[in-house]
Amino acid sequence: MTLRVASVLHDSVTDGPGLRAAVFLQGCPHHCEGCQNPGLLGYEGGTVWTAAELLAEIARNPLTAGVTFTGGEPMEQAAALIPVAERLKERGYDLWIYTGYLWERLDGAKSELAGLADVVVDGPYDAARRSLTLPWRGSANQRLIDVKKSLAEGKALELLIAGRAL
Repeated sequence: MTLRVASVLHDSVTDGPGLRAAVFLQGCPHHCEGCQNPGLLGYEGGTVWTAAELLAEIARNPLTAGVTFTGGEPMEQAAALIPVAERLKERGYDLWIYTGYLWERLDGAKSELAGLADVVVDGPYDAARRSLTLPWRGSANQRLIDVKKSLAEGKALELLIAGRAL
Protein backbone atom coordinates (compact mmCIF):
# COMPACT_ATOMS: atom_id res chain seq x y z
CA MET A 1 0.00 0.00 0.00
CA THR A 2 1.30 3.46 -0.85
CA LEU A 3 0.71 6.99 0.38
CA ARG A 4 0.41 10.23 -1.53
CA VAL A 5 2.56 12.73 0.41
CA ALA A 6 2.83 16.43 -0.43
CA SER A 7 5.84 17.04 1.83
CA VAL A 8 7.57 16.25 5.10
CA LEU A 9 8.69 19.13 7.31
CA HIS A 10 11.42 17.96 9.70
CA ASP A 11 11.47 20.83 12.17
CA SER A 12 7.90 21.81 12.92
CA VAL A 13 7.15 23.46 16.26
CA THR A 14 3.61 24.55 15.31
CA ASP A 15 1.93 21.21 14.57
CA GLY A 16 2.01 19.94 18.16
CA PRO A 17 4.39 20.15 21.10
CA GLY A 18 8.15 19.83 20.77
CA LEU A 19 10.21 19.28 17.66
CA ARG A 20 8.11 17.30 15.20
CA ALA A 21 8.08 15.88 11.74
CA ALA A 22 4.94 17.14 10.03
CA VAL A 23 3.75 14.83 7.26
CA PHE A 24 1.50 16.69 4.82
CA LEU A 25 -0.79 14.21 3.07
CA GLN A 26 -2.21 15.00 -0.35
CA GLY A 27 -5.96 15.19 -0.99
CA CYS A 28 -8.90 16.54 0.97
CA PRO A 29 -12.68 16.39 0.51
CA HIS A 30 -13.52 19.23 2.93
CA HIS A 31 -12.52 22.34 0.92
CA CYS A 32 -12.77 24.62 3.97
CA GLU A 33 -13.05 28.32 3.21
CA GLY A 34 -9.68 29.89 4.01
CA CYS A 35 -7.84 26.55 3.86
CA GLN A 36 -4.23 26.86 5.02
CA ASN A 37 -3.03 24.39 2.39
CA PRO A 38 -5.21 24.75 -0.74
CA GLY A 39 -2.49 23.15 -2.87
CA LEU A 40 -3.09 19.88 -1.03
CA LEU A 41 -6.80 19.56 -1.88
CA GLY A 42 -6.34 17.59 -5.11
CA TYR A 43 -5.73 13.86 -4.89
CA GLU A 44 -3.29 13.74 -7.80
CA GLY A 45 -0.57 16.01 -6.39
CA GLY A 46 2.37 15.13 -4.19
CA THR A 47 4.50 12.04 -4.63
CA VAL A 48 3.91 8.36 -3.95
CA TRP A 49 5.70 6.91 -0.92
CA THR A 50 5.76 3.49 0.69
CA ALA A 51 5.38 3.18 4.46
CA ALA A 52 9.05 2.15 4.69
CA GLU A 53 10.16 5.23 2.74
CA LEU A 54 8.12 7.55 4.96
CA LEU A 55 9.44 5.95 8.15
CA ALA A 56 13.01 6.29 6.90
CA GLU A 57 12.41 9.95 6.05
CA ILE A 58 11.01 10.67 9.51
CA ALA A 59 13.97 8.90 11.17
CA ARG A 60 16.47 11.15 9.35
CA ASN A 61 16.28 13.72 12.16
CA PRO A 62 17.35 12.10 15.46
CA LEU A 63 16.03 15.11 17.42
CA THR A 64 12.43 14.50 16.34
CA ALA A 65 10.25 13.53 19.30
CA GLY A 66 6.86 13.65 17.63
CA VAL A 67 5.14 13.20 14.30
CA THR A 68 2.04 14.97 13.01
CA PHE A 69 -0.12 13.74 10.16
CA THR A 70 -1.79 16.75 8.55
CA GLY A 71 -2.79 17.74 5.11
CA GLY A 72 -4.81 17.66 3.07
CA GLU A 73 -6.84 15.11 5.00
CA PRO A 74 -4.86 12.25 6.57
CA MET A 75 -7.99 10.20 7.21
CA GLU A 76 -8.46 9.83 3.44
CA GLN A 77 -5.37 7.62 3.54
CA ALA A 78 -6.07 6.01 6.91
CA ALA A 79 -5.57 2.38 5.83
CA ALA A 80 -2.11 3.15 4.42
CA LEU A 81 -1.16 5.27 7.46
CA ILE A 82 -2.05 2.61 10.05
CA PRO A 83 1.19 0.60 9.63
CA VAL A 84 3.20 3.84 9.68
CA ALA A 85 1.48 4.91 12.91
CA GLU A 86 2.05 1.49 14.48
CA ARG A 87 5.80 1.63 13.72
CA LEU A 88 6.03 5.22 14.98
CA LYS A 89 4.41 4.27 18.28
CA GLU A 90 6.72 1.22 18.60
CA ARG A 91 9.67 3.59 18.16
CA GLY A 92 8.42 5.92 20.91
CA TYR A 93 7.18 8.86 18.85
CA ASP A 94 4.33 11.05 20.04
CA LEU A 95 1.66 11.10 17.29
CA TRP A 96 -0.83 13.86 16.49
CA ILE A 97 -3.35 13.76 13.66
CA TYR A 98 -5.24 16.73 12.21
CA THR A 99 -8.55 15.91 10.59
CA GLY A 100 -11.53 17.84 9.32
CA TYR A 101 -13.75 14.94 10.40
CA LEU A 102 -15.36 14.97 13.84
CA TRP A 103 -14.15 12.37 16.34
CA GLU A 104 -17.68 11.04 16.72
CA ARG A 105 -17.93 10.37 12.97
CA LEU A 106 -14.71 8.38 12.58
CA ASP A 107 -15.27 4.74 11.71
CA GLY A 108 -13.45 1.81 10.14
CA ALA A 109 -9.82 2.53 9.24
CA LYS A 110 -10.26 6.20 10.22
CA SER A 111 -11.20 5.17 13.75
CA GLU A 112 -8.37 2.63 13.91
CA LEU A 113 -5.83 5.25 12.84
CA ALA A 114 -7.19 7.79 15.31
CA GLY A 115 -6.87 5.20 18.08
CA LEU A 116 -3.11 5.00 17.47
CA ALA A 117 -2.61 8.74 18.01
CA ASP A 118 -1.91 10.57 21.24
CA VAL A 119 -3.95 13.58 20.15
CA VAL A 120 -6.45 14.09 17.35
CA VAL A 121 -7.25 17.67 16.38
CA ASP A 122 -10.72 17.33 14.91
CA GLY A 123 -13.20 19.46 13.00
CA PRO A 124 -13.03 21.45 9.80
CA TYR A 125 -11.32 24.83 9.77
CA ASP A 126 -14.00 27.51 10.19
CA ALA A 127 -12.80 30.90 8.92
CA ALA A 128 -15.60 32.65 10.86
CA ARG A 129 -14.19 31.19 14.10
CA ARG A 130 -10.52 31.79 13.27
CA SER A 131 -8.28 32.44 16.26
CA LEU A 132 -4.59 33.18 16.51
CA THR A 133 -4.63 32.64 20.28
CA LEU A 134 -5.58 28.96 20.36
CA PRO A 135 -2.64 26.58 20.63
CA TRP A 136 -2.24 24.06 17.81
CA ARG A 137 -5.44 24.82 15.91
CA GLY A 138 -6.82 27.48 13.63
CA SER A 139 -10.44 27.92 14.66
CA ALA A 140 -12.41 27.73 17.88
CA ASN A 141 -14.60 24.82 16.74
CA GLN A 142 -11.59 22.50 16.50
CA ARG A 143 -10.85 20.27 19.49
CA LEU A 144 -7.65 18.71 20.79
CA ILE A 145 -8.86 15.22 21.63
CA ASP A 146 -6.94 13.24 24.26
CA VAL A 147 -7.15 9.87 22.52
CA LYS A 148 -6.25 7.55 25.42
CA LYS A 149 -8.75 9.17 27.79
CA SER A 150 -11.41 9.39 25.09
CA LEU A 151 -11.15 5.70 24.26
CA ALA A 152 -11.30 4.80 27.97
CA GLU A 153 -14.40 6.95 28.54
CA GLY A 154 -16.12 6.16 25.23
CA LYS A 155 -16.53 9.83 24.31
CA ALA A 156 -14.38 12.70 23.06
CA LEU A 157 -12.42 14.34 25.86
CA GLU A 158 -10.31 17.39 25.22
CA LEU A 159 -6.64 17.51 26.12
CA LEU A 160 -6.09 19.12 29.52
CA ILE A 161 -2.97 20.94 30.57
CA ALA A 162 -2.78 22.41 34.06
CA GLY A 163 -6.35 21.25 34.61
CA ARG A 164 -7.91 23.14 31.72
CA ALA A 165 -8.80 22.37 28.13
CA LEU A 166 -6.51 24.01 25.62
